[in-house]
Amino acid sequence: MLIQVTLEPPLDDGYTQTDMGEQSAELHQRLRALPAVDALLQRPPIRALVEQHGHTAVVKAVRAVVELARQQILDGGTATVTEAAIAESIATAAVTTLQRVINATGVVVHTNLGRAPLAPEAIAALHEIAAGYSTLEYDLVAGERGNRHRHAIDLLRELTGAADAAVVNNNAAALLLALTALARDGEVVVSRGELVEIGGGFRVPDVMQQSGALLVEIGTTNRTHRADVERAIGERTRLLLKVHQSNFAQVGFVAEVALSELVEVGRQRGIPVLYDAGSGCLRPVSGIEGELTVATALAQGADLVCFSGDKLLGGPQAGLLVGRADLIERLRCHPLMRALRPDKLCLAALQATLQLWRDRPERVPVARMIAAPLAGLEQRVQQLARAIQAAAPDTPVDCVSCVDRVGGGASPLVELSGWAVALRVADVDRLAAELRAGASPVVAQVVDGTLLLHLRCVAPEQDSVLADAAIAALGRHRGA
Repeated sequence: MLIQVTLEPPLDDGYTQTDMGEQSAELHQRLRALPAVDALLQRPPIRALVEQHGHTAVVKAVRAVVELARQQILDGGTATVTEAAIAESIATAAVTTLQRVINATGVVVHTNLGRAPLAPEAIAALHEIAAGYSTLEYDLVAGERGNRHRHAIDLLRELTGAADAAVVNNNAAALLLALTALARDGEVVVSRGELVEIGGGFRVPDVMQQSGALLVEIGTTNRTHRADVERAIGERTRLLLKVHQSNFAQVGFVAEVALSELVEVGRQRGIPVLYDAGSGCLRPVSGIEGELTVATALAQGADLVCFSGDKLLGGPQAGLLVGRADLIERLRCHPLMRALRPDKLCLAALQATLQLWRDRPERVPVARMIAAPLAGLEQRVQQLARAIQAAAPDTPVDCVSCVDRVGGGASPLVELSGWAVALRVADVDRLAAELRAGASPVVAQVVDGTLLLHLRCVAPEQDSVLADAAIAALGRHRGA
């Protein structure tokens, strides 16, 4: 705010009551000198702001600036209300809480930064299909109402080999729907080692409780055997559940029931098997080993598989369910589906993303970032370091090898070898804050007093933007 403030000397014990009265009158006079809101709105520069930003936004800014000036005067200073201060207040208020950022953390599927970046084809689908009227629930051939659940289903069948598929608004919703529709008032058998909690306090036992299904825990935290499953099955058993361990891994003296074994037990006892695949590895991704793909899970006999659309799949937030046609139909007809169904934005972006997985998987940003060649990252890092060093010669700038992560609860033990620009300054936390506060906000990593700019998750066309942001942040940091 461009408010001019001059602090007055404080009152001391030597002031008389007459002095106090004179100061009170002077204070009152200074407050009366502040311009009225209506008078400010009549000034030509302010009228121009109204034309640009609208009456409501400008009135709010004018009131805020006048109130700030009033408070400064009451605190013993002087203040002048200026058109520049009002314009700055409008600009500050116009900044939304949801903003685009550059992800320089090295974590590909970063939950706090919106998880998967969408492919250009998915973004185009949002503009060209979902932004206006669409065939969300309309059949052009029949000329009558259609069904939104048909969108993306054929692609999911083709990509996974499933008999049928359904889409809801996230994977937690997919699990809740499956448990509610297939196991309400019945029992669901699951290993204690798979009762996971992931980000945001999401816990499998809590979801199961909301579904009305009864949790039957088997095994111990670190070891569960096939015999544990067989002993737990009773007359009320409705599902056998296996859950991807998501963002942790067990090592050492451990044992688990493989999905194929669980399927064998389910077949023998006539109990469906539901596999919550978590991040949902649709197809093998270079750089990730050991992830069970959705197609493989179905090939091993899982009756139903649910997984996320915005993690390893690289699409919009969605919960995808694939498997037996009779089970999917029960989910689709359940009343809860109405509350969990996806909107046109989700379906448009999802359909475009699935088409890429079928035809051009290398264009899915998540898959491309995870598989990024180390040599290419090193070359980009060197170019970025040279640009920053040239503009800030007094700042120590280095190219360092680093460890990047998949993120999103997938492959927690996988380390992706990467490269980053290291900036070493006296107050590294202040520099990180300056990067976040810039015109193009950058979220970086701070490790042991060093700020690291990882390039794995930065699109090559953003390198120059990142360089400018880093140079500007260093300039503000030096001037602080």
